[in-house]
Amino acid sequence: MSDNVYDVLLERGFIEQATHEEEIRELLGKEKVTFYIGFDATADSLTAGHFLTVMAMMHMQRAGHRPIALLGGGTTMIGDPSGKSDMRTIMTRETIQHNADCFYKQLSRFINFDNDSAIIANNADWLLDLNYVEFLREVGVHFSVNKMLTAECYKQRMEKGLTFFEFNYMLMQSYDFLVLNRKYGCTLELGGNDQWSNILGGVDLIRRKEQKPAYGLTFKLLTTSEGIKMGKTMKGAVWLDPEKTSPYEFFQYWRNIEDVKVEECLALLTFLPMDEVRRLGALEGAEINKAKEVLAYEITKIVHGEEEAEKAREAARSLFAGGVLSENMPTTTYSKEAFEEGIDLITLMMDAKMATSRSDARRNIEQGGVSVNDVKVTEFSRKFTPADFNADGALLVRKGKKVYHLFKID
Repeated sequence: MSDNVYDVLLERGFIEQATHEEEIRELLGKEKVTFYIGFDATADSLTAGHFLTVMAMMHMQRAGHRPIALLGGGTTMIGDPSGKSDMRTIMTRETIQHNADCFYKQLSRFINFDNDSAIIANNADWLLDLNYVEFLREVGVHFSVNKMLTAECYKQRMEKGLTFFEFNYMLMQSYDFLVLNRKYGCTLELGGNDQWSNILGGVDLIRRKEQKPAYGLTFKLLTTSEGIKMGKTMKGAVWLDPEKTSPYEFFQYWRNIEDVKVEECLALLTFLPMDEVRRLGALEGAEINKAKEVLAYEITKIVHGEEEAEKAREAARSLFAGGVLSENMPTTTYSKEAFEEGIDLITLMMDAKMATSRSDARRNIEQGGVSVNDVKVTEFSRKFTPADFNADGALLVRKGKKVYHLFKID
């Protein structure tokens, strides 16, 4: 085995809390450890938020350990109350299964599941047919309600009302760890820091029931400097599925992050050596843009492959240089008939999701934040016709300094 992966994760800034720091480090240094991370199948694609845990899994597998990716076909039927002010929407079994299948396909790009080097499991296999009374007798007896109510994940919900339905979530996640421990010898659970209470529940359950060691480790959550979860844009989440967030938009998201977050994201979301991460993170002024481009390129390369990363970088560079238009830029194509009467700028911006509402678009235009083919437009009712398209047959709308969209006529 190479360097102790615990030290690697620590140096790169992943580790937030550990149940038994010294023991975990020692264990990871001397033997092949089977560990698990759970993914509740609440959507049909993983997000930028999941990507940090996926990177941790990749580091662990590269160091010789065996990941279990646990798809939450069962737990998603309830929904984790952690960090939520309202109860999650209840989803059908078919939707959850479809989402879990999408997750597996995506995870297979990052994790090698061949020859038992990693395991894919779905907690629907053991949770959906549980006998409730037997479950309470086996698992419920080990949980103190008083203790559970002090957990951060429940505290936030107490004011609005926590349903008994969700209160079961911690027991089910803890039971997952017990099942994986019995079935695969899994001794370590990893997750985001919002999972700390649930992870502690599982560690404690195994230690009580099996009289065996079990451990938990949580990772930093990616947030902006205001503490908002990173990976959200005006259009919603930043997805790993290229159909939901194009490689160009994905690249641009990381290219435009706050200066103060560059070094942290380089350490957590790329495999660049730490010397290089520190060198790039120390750049200042306009130079920091070079570091942002490296960050965006490296992350896009891991998620979408080298070819897509090259295309996205080329498109971004041509824009920043004020040069030629690139076919890799987000584009909306209209029929010729649609433009005969002309289309107003607000409608164009709404069609391209460049504004959250018509009033938002109007405000941006009136404040001088929108230009068309590099000419500022402040008249929101102005209509554009084929005559306004440039020599390349394109209309380039820019909002602020960083949001661009290309319109073409078919």
